[in-house]
Amino acid sequence: MRYELTDLKLFLEIAQARSLSIGASAVHITASSASYRLKNLEQALGTALFVRTPRGMDLTPAGDAVLAHGREIFQGLERMHGDVGRFISGLKGHVRIAANSSALNGFATASIGRFLVLNPDVNADIEERQSETIPAAVLAREVDIGIFAGPTEASGLVLHRYAMDRLMIVVPSGHVLAGELEVKLGAALEFDFVCMSRASSNFLFLRDMSQRIGKPLRTRLHAHSFDAVLSLVAAGLGIALVPTSILATRPAGVATVPLAEPWARRELNLAVRIEGRLPSFADALVQFLLEDPRVAITREES
Repeated sequence: MRYELTDLKLFLEIAQARSLSIGASAVHITASSASYRLKNLEQALGTALFVRTPRGMDLTPAGDAVLAHGREIFQGLERMHGDVGRFISGLKGHVRIAANSSALNGFATASIGRFLVLNPDVNADIEERQSETIPAAVLAREVDIGIFAGPTEASGLVLHRYAMDRLMIVVPSGHVLAGELEVKLGAALEFDFVCMSRASSNFLFLRDMSQRIGKPLRTRLHAHSFDAVLSLVAAGLGIALVPTSILATRPAGVATVPLAEPWARRELNLAVRIEGRLPSFADALVQFLLEDPRVAITREES
């Protein structure tokens, strides 16, 4: 059984794109060369790895197995290069992080930025996802590090208690809710909301919770940052659901009202896979995230 790592890399790119031509482009070869290399790989393994469908290239069961092992091989190579690189010129590598809106905006982005400044040869992809989807993304090797709110029943993860946060209702200073000690979400849903973007985990969480309560979410408009949301609330366009962690620089003209629901108190967990070990640069980032004093103090206050 003989094939090259470049053939396996090509297979991974085709599997991700579900397209022979896009996979070929990703490894800088022509589609005809990619087709030839893929056939050689399938002959070497003795089985078909893809079936062509109107939607593109779909993996066969054997292809699914090769995909899982192929990812492990290249992650192992990345760990090797990262470990060797430490002895040459410090940490090197590329790390992928997925986190929910609260974790990204309130804690993780600033920490990751400082880490990258200290380690100029490390790059990162940061993606916002809903908390419920992040454990599966870590297990599927779509990301190296996941940060999400609440517990998970997923097995195969090492969980670190990352931070504590609380969801609040923010209202204009003169709003009828401004003087309340706390408010139920059902009562807050009687008013217009300024929401984060439709793809934001913050908005999706608010939408899902309003559906559970059985009340419509009256969205006045969507904004693309918490700073914009707070400014629009201060201008009187509506109220908003925001995490306490982003309120340090809130504008004048807004008041905060704690939510009465127990789920408003949010425990954020950081997850990595149990099996295998992270590359040295990714492991260093995990420790940096957990030891950030601004984050660690929230664990002591809970």
